[in-house]
Amino acid sequence: MSNIVLKIDDAEKQQLSLGTAAARQLATTTKSVPQMQGISSRWLLKLLPFLQVSGGVYRVNRRLSYAVGDGRVSFTNTGAKVQVIPQELCELPLLRGFDDVEVLSALANRFEQKELKAGEVLTEMGKEADSICLIARGKVNKIGTGKYGDQTVLEVLADGDHYSYQVLLESQHYWQFTVKAVTPCTVLVLQQSAFEAVVALSPSLQKHVENFKILLKRKQDTAGQAAIELAAGHTGEPVLPGTFVDYETSPREYELSVAQTVLQIHTRVADLFNEPMNQTEQQLRLTVEALKERKEHELINNRDFGLLHNADLKQRIHTRNGPPTPDDMDELLATVWKDPSFFLAHPRAIAAFGQECNRRGIYPTSVEMNGNMVPAWRGIPIVPCNKIPVTDSRTSSILLMRAGEKNQGVVGLHPTALPDELEPGLNARFMGINEKAIMSYLVTTYFSAAVLVPDALGILESVEIGRA
Repeated sequence: MSNIVLKIDDAEKQQLSLGTAAARQLATTTKSVPQMQGISSRWLLKLLPFLQVSGGVYRVNRRLSYAVGDGRVSFTNTGAKVQVIPQELCELPLLRGFDDVEVLSALANRFEQKELKAGEVLTEMGKEADSICLIARGKVNKIGTGKYGDQTVLEVLADGDHYSYQVLLESQHYWQFTVKAVTPCTVLVLQQSAFEAVVALSPSLQKHVENFKILLKRKQDTAGQAAIELAAGHTGEPVLPGTFVDYETSPREYELSVAQTVLQIHTRVADLFNEPMNQTEQQLRLTVEALKERKEHELINNRDFGLLHNADLKQRIHTRNGPPTPDDMDELLATVWKDPSFFLAHPRAIAAFGQECNRRGIYPTSVEMNGNMVPAWRGIPIVPCNKIPVTDSRTSSILLMRAGEKNQGVVGLHPTALPDELEPGLNARFMGINEKAIMSYLVTTYFSAAVLVPDALGILESVEIGRA
């Protein structure tokens, strides 16, 4: 009986038709084009208007500005002791352009270090203002009194910021605001008496301070530009003011940057393996995609022309607490209030903003852009860009810009009519075949970006992501 059962089982296992493994040897395989995980949406390249630049250089002419600037200061530390780098004191408006390193070192050595706990007051409204304060580490709030007596946050200051250099020039000055630590802080303080002692010993610093006081007296508009004298609301025949519009004598020039590579393809591959897809075409397509990714990265991060490094320091603000809140986004909108075009943020920063909105029961709307629905705040689209860095401390930045030359905004730059051009600003030039039968193509893209006026670009910095 057992032998009969065994024969029946063998019959059931016997193959009765052609198997798929063998059949595939005669079949045609449908293939996809080569895929590449590194390709992103590249919203910045899509939305940024690009100007045609002939000659490889773009000059941004502006009205003459007397604005002395508000630079950020860098520090060094030995253990727990923090010191300001002497040359970095030139970032203070009062010392901008002063190059006597010996005097700067004397000033740097007179700063006193203070450690503050969260909630501790550094300066108090109404008390005598007799020092300049540098924020070496941490975040503080400048708190003032509103119209109806309520307390309001005037400004948020963080690493590298400073305040009240003006008190070094005046006597009997009183704090118009209170400064309170939001997080544990390290602050360097220079007393007015210490500053005046250094000035008394340095004729060069005395002359520089006097020239600075003269600069402050020049007529300026609210943007710090040389004023244009006008008359309005008059009657009769008064003598009208004479005026002219002065220009910067050394305007900034943007030279086109380059990203390029040499694509190598063996002639045997190009000749014999071109069906159903052209090998040269696919190799070139993926190389171009990689160059475009690098182009967007440079437009964001390049230290010469990248947007993260070219925003005016007055256009940089900090979050009030950590994660990006609706209040922070409104504050950013206030820095670029004239026809803002779009926000640009890392996807994780966008998610952090969405979490804060959810926590408050706010549901931002979406808008359509290029056939895609993207989140928006106050009707301004928030588009993702994975080229904006996320630091080890899990912070990032959110950019807001006004785009276009007619709007005096942010513009991209690329050259006109390149030889062997594949698209504007990008070309592939055949370099020949070497003795190993390898063909070479030089693939190049030329580009840059320019901020036409300072208020065209604002940045919300120190944006925390991933907070529970």
